[in-house]
Amino acid sequence: MLDKSQPHFDALETRSEDQRTAEQLQALNAQLARLREQDAEALPDAGPLQGLDALAALPVLRKSDLVARQAAQPPFGGMVVSNLAHVFQSPGPIYEPGGLSHDWWRMGRFLHAVGIGEGDIVQNCFGYHLTPAGMIFESGARAVGAAVLPAGVGQTELQVRAAKDIGCTAYAGTPDYLKVILDRADEMGEALSFTRAAVGGGALFPSLRQEYADRGITCLQCYATADLGNIAYESAAMEGMILDEGVIVEIVRPGTGDPVTEGEVGEVVVTSLNPDYPLIRFATGDLSAFMAGQSPCGRTNRRIKGWMGRADQTTKIKGMFVRPEQVADLVAKTGARKARVIARREGEKDVMLVQMEGAGGADLDAAVKETLKLSGTVEVVAEGTLPNDGKVIDDQRSYD
Repeated sequence: MLDKSQPHFDALETRSEDQRTAEQLQALNAQLARLREQDAEALPDAGPLQGLDALAALPVLRKSDLVARQAAQPPFGGMVVSNLAHVFQSPGPIYEPGGLSHDWWRMGRFLHAVGIGEGDIVQNCFGYHLTPAGMIFESGARAVGAAVLPAGVGQTELQVRAAKDIGCTAYAGTPDYLKVILDRADEMGEALSFTRAAVGGGALFPSLRQEYADRGITCLQCYATADLGNIAYESAAMEGMILDEGVIVEIVRPGTGDPVTEGEVGEVVVTSLNPDYPLIRFATGDLSAFMAGQSPCGRTNRRIKGWMGRADQTTKIKGMFVRPEQVADLVAKTGARKARVIARREGEKDVMLVQMEGAGGADLDAAVKETLKLSGTVEVVAEGTLPNDGKVIDDQRSYD
């Protein structure tokens, strides 16, 4: 088992830049050879890449491409998948594989950075239903020797009771839901034992992090996706997010595959070195930028500034992505002329307002929940009220 008192998860975190580059290039060329053997037309065959910067010549794979490929060749679009143990479904729909080999999504590195390890019991409030987040964090907990309460979301009073009775010491879930549990515990007069929180799936606002700190809970965040697993994570230094050792990250100009200059904000494009599911230049749709220098914590990999918005209008609300095509489906189902989804913050929680022009007599609340997979306030507005700017999702939350 890993000793959580050790500052680093493994020796990979303190490699020199030259060693990391050479070893990642070797792994990347192995990935490319594996892909070309499976599908000769998937990538241009120009032999092994001579440097990581040569990645920029390869095509970018976007979520829309993956959806189309999977529709033509279900479930994984003809892509190379091995050691398959689970199949997950995310909005799109997009199907993702999952494996049971050690730390398949590489989440143990983040949990170790949070200070979670042997002797901890993690209350895992990520979902286990269809989407992979619950299994991603459970796999990470197993990698660091922690036990897991597979709690999911909801039934908050039971969650409080379980946390109290079991003595859960750590939380894993979206940033907001921990506050829901803690507030309910206060109402019930129960003192919980959380000292660590590993969060993701939504923005961790500074005021919320401070509220947890005031309760004696160290809260750090990671940046992960269902397709790629862990991409970057915070350490105790809390200066940017350190790139995971199992991915190669590029920052490109949105809508292209061209790398931006150092420090410039662009779209995060990730190449996974997971041999079981090699994704090459996968565009996340998220914006970020590289930071100069290394983390004071001693980890030597590059850092990004964290999540800085979306390269498209797709927005994460309450830990779930809402996509423009879902808003279009809502308009079609309800007979509305136009619709706009607005994301705001109220009382340290995400809230969603759906404004609709010309909506008919349909059950709009039910239609919103069915189509967007989230509940929100529905407001029917007069025709001509919504701006003619092409925007269907408006994120009004402040990330300062």
